[in-house]
Formats: sequence, C-alpha cells, structure tokens
Amino acid sequence: MFVSAPASGQGKTTVTAALAHHHRQQGRRVRVFKSGPDFLDPMILERASGAPVYQLDLWMGGEDHCRQLLYDAAAEADLILVEGVMGLFDGDRSSADLAMLFGIPILAVIDGGAMAQTFGALAHGLATYRPGLPFAGVFANRVAGERHYEMLAESLPPGLRSFGWLARDGDVALPERHLGLVQAAEVADLDARIARAAAALHGVEQVMPAPVTFRAAVSEPPSRWLAGVRIGVAQDAAFAFLYRANLDLLRALGAELTFFSPLVDATLPAADALYLPGGYPELHLDQLAANTGMQAALRAHHAAGKPIVAECGGLLYLLESLTDAEGRRGEMVGLLPGQATMLARLANLGLHSVELPEGSVRGHTFHYSRLECPLAPIAVSVGARPGRRGEAVYRDGRLHASYLHLYFPSNPEAVAHLFAPGPSHFPG
Repeated sequence: MFVSAPASGQGKTTVTAALAHHHRQQGRRVRVFKSGPDFLDPMILERASGAPVYQLDLWMGGEDHCRQLLYDAAAEADLILVEGVMGLFDGDRSSADLAMLFGIPILAVIDGGAMAQTFGALAHGLATYRPGLPFAGVFANRVAGERHYEMLAESLPPGLRSFGWLARDGDVALPERHLGLVQAAEVADLDARIARAAAALHGVEQVMPAPVTFRAAVSEPPSRWLAGVRIGVAQDAAFAFLYRANLDLLRALGAELTFFSPLVDATLPAADALYLPGGYPELHLDQLAANTGMQAALRAHHAAGKPIVAECGGLLYLLESLTDAEGRRGEMVGLLPGQATMLARLANLGLHSVELPEGSVRGHTFHYSRLECPLAPIAVSVGARPGRRGEAVYRDGRLHASYLHLYFPSNPEAVAHLFAPGPSHFPG
C-alpha cells in the first residue's frame, strides 16, 4: 500500500507507523519504505515496523534500484507500506509516478479535522486527477469523532472507498524541528505514541491492499573494490543521517564497517577510511567541542593521508567552528578552514548531481546553515531542477567534504574510489 496525501503535514508518517505497528502486532511481517531523500521519517518507521526502512527515489537510485529493493522486501514480508513525500502529485518524480510505475495501490491520508463535505471533493480530485492511477481509497486523519467521520465518509462519491479513520490526539502527534521530525531516539515515549496510534485506528482491518507482484531487476553486483578496507562510520545523536542503502553498498563493495561516536569516543577505531554523515552537530556543540581526543584522532587520520568523506553535519564538524541559532559558538575539528552559522531559514534544498574526479554521483541537500570557507571548491553540484543553487565540494588531500548527501548506489565505482586507501584496489 502506498500511503500518500494531498500535501505535507496531513499525518502520513503517523498513519503509516500506526498501520505498520498494528499489522506487526497481528503477527504479519511488515516492511516499510519512504519515498524521497528523507532521513527522519525512516527512523520512526523502523521503530514501528521492527525492520529496516529504505528510501525509494527514482532520480537518486533509478528504477532498477528501486525495483530490486521492493523485490527483496516482498520475498520476506506479508505487507509492504510505502510512505510518500509531500503531496501525491508533487515533484518531477512524484509519489504518483512511483506508485504507477510499480502498480502499488494508493491510500490517501487526508486531514479531515477542519472540513466536512469538502473531504469528498478533495478525495475525488486525488483519485481522478491522473488517468490510470492505482487509487485504492482514502483514510481520514485527525477526526473529531465517529459522527464527524460519518460526515466525511458520506461525502465521498460513489465508488470511492474509505478505509477508516484516526482521531485527533496530541498524544500520538510526532514532534518536529527545522529539518522535519525529531529523531526517533530523541522521543522518549515514541513507542508508546506509536502503540497508542495503532490502538486508535478505526477500520484498520480493511487496510489490506490487493497483492502486488514485483519482478527482480536485471543488474550485476558491484565489484569488490573495497575488499579488505575497514571504514569507520560516525553514528550517534549528532551524526545519524545515514542511508541504509549506502551502508549496504559499502559492504557489497567488500568493505568492513565499524561504528564510532564523535560525541563520546575519545579515539577512532582502527580504520582505513572514515565516513562522517549528516545530522545535528549544532545541538551538541559543547560535547563535540569538549571531546578533544576525538578531534586529535581525526586530525591524525587525515595527516596520515587516509580518506575521509564528510557530508553536511560531518562537514560542519570538520570546520574550525560552528555557531548555533542562538549565537553559541563551539570549536570544531579544524580540518577545513572556515566556520558555519545556523540560520532560522532554510538555506538550500533539493536533489542534486555532482561531477567529481571519480565520476558523477547523485544525492540531495537540505540545510539551515551558512558556510564561510576560503578554499576553492573542486566541484559544484547541479540541481535536478533548473535554477537551484549548487553546493560546493571541498578537497584537502583525501578529505572530501560538502553539504551534499551522496546516494552511493547512484555510482558504486565512484564511491569506491572515494573510500579506497589507494589505487591498488582497482585493476588496471
């Protein structure tokens, strides 16, 4: 089932998490996907489903990659849920495009809290806007009560099915901050919220889509260019924006992954290369600044000529300083000259590609900070949509740093070159 909506803010994540938890409690094996380049929703959905959550993005990963992810999940799951992004038809490669390509029936979540009969008009528009859309029906969210739901359901035109409703309840709402939802680990009562939402679902047993068959993609596995390479991956509350597909690819390339925390670890694990992903370093300024042992270890790793790939939050951490939105400043690692300041407004957003010396790689950017760095970039990304501001890519020796979150499956060989200790890992 493809859980979409007419717009952001309708409660897609809450409803998807509630459905996943409910069916999991019924003994079904549930797999959930998130469409688009989102890091935060998948954290919530993993807690609800008890299984890994991957992103489905036709632009970053391509059709074959998305098809294989769905095929692999179908081999082990009784139910697959895909949470859409923004509104059903929003974007050049929209949720509707993804659902139509793979024949996934669409369940439209509509916030009915401030409407009555208009609910039916909105549902009718979603269902009929595009011919051939596999539209299964609608689900009413933030409903005042049973009588209110009856009014909403009665407004639906003939042939358009309602799959139930969820009442308005502040105890199931998911908290947010500037990049979207708060990370799952930061919500102390997240499991209780999900369970409460699942228990409050009305008509949920009807939300079982018709079976869909996914075929395997025809693709060759990547060469094991990173065989024997040990990669240290930063992962903690400050650095948690990791695509599971990125980690899977590194392993498929032959790498051994080991994880460390820049917040609490005083030293690095034994590693040939490092990966510093995005996250919220600005929320942990004091702790990061105080961990001088980790800072020294990172500088020593770089001085030894070993690769470092740093993205967004990882980039900010490697600067000389970072200042949060309240004006508090923290001394960072200092591997890159310059500083960054958090802003109250969005600085950049969108899907991007970048031509690196290693090859073309795709990804996305989403940040609320301004960077001042005197280094000349070795490349600047290009937005998938014309007119988007590009993101600079900085290099210093084997250090690669940018705001751009790379989607590694978009070019496995280029990624292998970024992490390889030297050219000996590549034949010829």
